[in-house]
Amino acid sequence: MCEEHEISQEAIRISAEINTGYHPPEELRQLLEKLTGHEIDESVNLFPPFNSDFGKNITLGKYVFINSGCKFQDQGGITIGDGALIGHNVVLATINHDLEPEHRADLWLKPIHIGKNVWIGANATILAGVSIGENAVVAAGAVVTKDVPDGVVVGGVPAKIIKTII
Repeated sequence: MCEEHEISQEAIRISAEINTGYHPPEELRQLLEKLTGHEIDESVNLFPPFNSDFGKNITLGKYVFINSGCKFQDQGGITIGDGALIGHNVVLATINHDLEPEHRADLWLKPIHIGKNVWIGANATILAGVSIGENAVVAAGAVVTKDVPDGVVVGGVPAKIIKTII
């Protein structure tokens, strides 16, 4: 079994442990540390269920809140800045596939960067290679396919700037 597959299997196991029964906040942070391989600040909060397909490529800042039902496909890397709020059922997908049928199974990995004090509304999807600027808001249900500047609200499918807030 290749190393990437072993890491993915570990992430599935730890995600299942996170999602089984009640865990106090400190225990959830310890499970996130096992999942990511990084120290998790005591200010980070997670409401399960939560799923990750790799884990080791997730970096969380301070005062990050991840609400229930989130799915992090992090093989390409996910960085979440200080003070970010991630709503219910948000999907962060760092993997894409080729459009050409003969290469459809090929994987394209690109990181997602979420800036400081970002709020991502419920059921939003952030696609591979996207950066969300500081203090931005992603409206509920949005599908973000392109970078989002600092201090704006985006919404829709695909997401577009709705207004500037800063």
